[in-house]
Amino acid sequence: MEDIQIIELFWKRDEKAIRETQRRYEPYCRSIARRMLQNHQDVQECLNDTWLGIWKAIPPHRPDCLRTFVGKITRNFALKRLERAAAQKRGQGQVELALEELDFSLAGPAEVEQQVEESFDHKKLAAVLEHFLRSLSRQARVLFLRRYWYFCSIGEIARGEGLSEGAVKSSLFRTREKLKAILKEEGLL
Repeated sequence: MEDIQIIELFWKRDEKAIRETQRRYEPYCRSIARRMLQNHQDVQECLNDTWLGIWKAIPPHRPDCLRTFVGKITRNFALKRLERAAAQKRGQGQVELALEELDFSLAGPAEVEQQVEESFDHKKLAAVLEHFLRSLSRQARVLFLRRYWYFCSIGEIARGEGLSEGAVKSSLFRTREKLKAILKEEGLL
């Protein structure tokens, strides 16, 4: 079944929509959750939350790309689960490392708290990030997304892209610096 047909089933409130979404996107969502959570039970609970989250989100939302929409919901549930786990214990998994890299590069802890409190324009931030990612070379964009969206380790990225770990680290550093400059220029940092 095609994405458009699945979305129509959601709009009709037909429970078949969930089954079709699971059939089509469960491996994709499982890989996102597993990379972040690394615990079978947490991954399964995240997937269950994802299916319910999609059911609640469509309608009112009508996603242009169901795969991206489903992946984003999975990622958000995995991050929430990870935050709860991190509150109980501090580890050094890839998610924490990747987020620390971005945190150190883009803003200090006080700045992050202040930005959240001020509730800056999220739509503007999303537009700036989208434009920024489109402006990158294909390789820089792939490295950035693999690290900060999919939370791949530096080693995984290097092997997958046929680069040295040093080349990956350098590219990510330069990309973070470019992002920081653009966010400052746009008044978002």
